[in-house]
Amino acid sequence: MRQPPATSPVHLTGQSFARVHESYKGALMRTRLSQAVRAGAAGLAVTALLGCSQFSGLKAKMALKDANAAYGANDYRKAIPKYEEAISLDPSLTQAYFYVANSYDNLYKPAKKGQPANDQLLTKAIEGYKAAAEKSADPKLKKLSLEYLVAAYRDKLEDPSQAEPVVERMIKMEPNEPTNYFALAKIYEDAGKYEEAEATLLKAREARPNDPTVYMQMAGFYNRQGQFDKTIESLEQRASREPNNPESYYTISTYYWDKAFRDFRLKEPEKREYVQKGIEASDRALKIKSDYMEAIVYKGLLLRLAANLEKDRGRQEQYLKEADQLRDKAKALQKAKSAGAGAGTGAGN
Repeated sequence: MRQPPATSPVHLTGQSFARVHESYKGALMRTRLSQAVRAGAAGLAVTALLGCSQFSGLKAKMALKDANAAYGANDYRKAIPKYEEAISLDPSLTQAYFYVANSYDNLYKPAKKGQPANDQLLTKAIEGYKAAAEKSADPKLKKLSLEYLVAAYRDKLEDPSQAEPVVERMIKMEPNEPTNYFALAKIYEDAGKYEEAEATLLKAREARPNDPTVYMQMAGFYNRQGQFDKTIESLEQRASREPNNPESYYTISTYYWDKAFRDFRLKEPEKREYVQKGIEASDRALKIKSDYMEAIVYKGLLLRLAANLEKDRGRQEQYLKEADQLRDKAKALQKAKSAGAGAGTGAGN
């Protein structure tokens, strides 16, 4: 049987191998080049995107800078489009939300309420404050946005019902901040919801039992409701928390004088009692600060009331004499104060 012919050996150094090798090298280079091109194109695309992002960010910051300059110059019409441009280019510039809202707010004129173009400014301000309250990264601007939103609803739209949930939200955010309770209590009071108003003020007292301003707010509320005993109780609670503040006792004396002087329903014994307590309160203020001019004035006024109520001629004259001395002392203090202020002004010039 004939054997099949032997296969011819491949010579690695021959021309045939060289051609094959060169062909392989070319294909390999084309593959690598194609991969390099694709990688380069992808890199260029990423670079372009980053470049666009960086460029937009730069434009946003420039727009914000221009907006702040216009806002600082009270040029709100110029500031608004710049703030809006900054927000559209970079929504992370959350401080712009408050300032664009406030720019609209500053352009709104209450005297032109009812004019569509003017009312639209307030609408945009309210929308902006809402956005700022939601998106602002700065807690202070977030709080400020809510405060301005309350003012817009309550004072400009004259719709406290819309302000109420905003203030309730502020209380949840800062349960120990008394001013939020004061704002809510005022909304209730203006709406005739006096029980809710008092309850809110009592919550403020629970939150800040040692804060004198809480008791002043309570005193004002009770005084407007004609509850004089609770008014004085609140003022005395305030004084007990700042016993070294003469103004706290002076304030008590002014309420006693006002009640005794203006309430003609009072019987004479009640008037005498209130006048005497007013004098005692002014004395406590003067014990802390002997040259407290306002306390001196009110003690003199209370002494004149005491003289009017006094039946004994000798004691009446004694009250009036002391009242005149206090009047002269107050005048001397005022004159010295004015002279000091004048000397200070002259020195400054």
